[in-house]
Amino acid sequence: MTVRAVQVHAFGALADVVVEDVPSPEPGPGEVVLDVHASGLNFPDLLVVSGRYQVRPPLPFSPGKEVAGVVVEAAPDVVSPRPGQRVMAQLEYGGYRERVAVPAELCVPVPDGMSCAEAGGFGLVHLTAHAALVRRARLRAGEIVLVTGAGGGVGGATVGLAKALGATVIAVARDERRRAASLGQGADHALMADPATLRDQVRELTGGHGADVVVESVGGDLFAACLRCVAWEGRLVVVGFAGGDIPSVKAGHLLVKNIGVLGLQASDYRDREPAYMREVLVELLALRVKGALRAPVEAVFPLEKAAEALAGLERGGLTGRLILGRRACGCGEELER
Repeated sequence: MTVRAVQVHAFGALADVVVEDVPSPEPGPGEVVLDVHASGLNFPDLLVVSGRYQVRPPLPFSPGKEVAGVVVEAAPDVVSPRPGQRVMAQLEYGGYRERVAVPAELCVPVPDGMSCAEAGGFGLVHLTAHAALVRRARLRAGEIVLVTGAGGGVGGATVGLAKALGATVIAVARDERRRAASLGQGADHALMADPATLRDQVRELTGGHGADVVVESVGGDLFAACLRCVAWEGRLVVVGFAGGDIPSVKAGHLLVKNIGVLGLQASDYRDREPAYMREVLVELLALRVKGALRAPVEAVFPLEKAAEALAGLERGGLTGRLILGRRACGCGEELER
């Protein structure tokens, strides 16, 4: 039996990804096979395809770091999940295909009422937001959180989660559409991403206090501006460099205000502490069921349009998630565009 899969045969241009038949997977020890109904597209997928990501999969490979679907087969040693159950799963790569084998310990049930399209794009961004705010920055209710890239996937998730955890949230976005979207995600204030004016605007909004926590995913000049926005004993969490330029840190800034600059590689928790990752995702899904979090879907593409979808992700300007979906999945929505 074969299944359709998006395949990368050489690191390079998005246009070079192809869709072809590959052998259907079988579960190894501790694994289940999912019939994939939705795969979330994420910024790291662009880096993986181009060969610029820190983990380079062996060629050929399928991109895709998260999926949602139905368990169709389980290894004999797997107790849960069982065939027929809807789950979401986090992967290093391999999600852009019709079926995929994943470790059972990386699967979490999809709540009733949550579509597979939303579930396919919910986990990675919200797990990253939680790791940044809770695990790394040790956010406390009542603190002020500044979020860059606030209109994007991780930025939007961070805005929503910080608000749900009791913070005052200042979103920073690069255009008016994303600024408005961040307000819809729960931000108390939304600023344009202007490094020249950011510090003064944040000081005015906070009465001179600054941001207790900054979650920074853009890099370049905006990173330097954010560092000047951090309050005394504040924490800045480095999530990524979507702007392309990797900044350096002047140690004098850290010393003067007792600032902590913290790195975050969120997938490490999936690999090193899978039980912790599942626990956090269950907590996040409970907030989603209560309506405190959301993961809006902007567009859904079939596998055959994966290159087009990735190109849309690369262009940016999105306010919701892009999803690869194969068919209606029995949860109330047709996935193919």
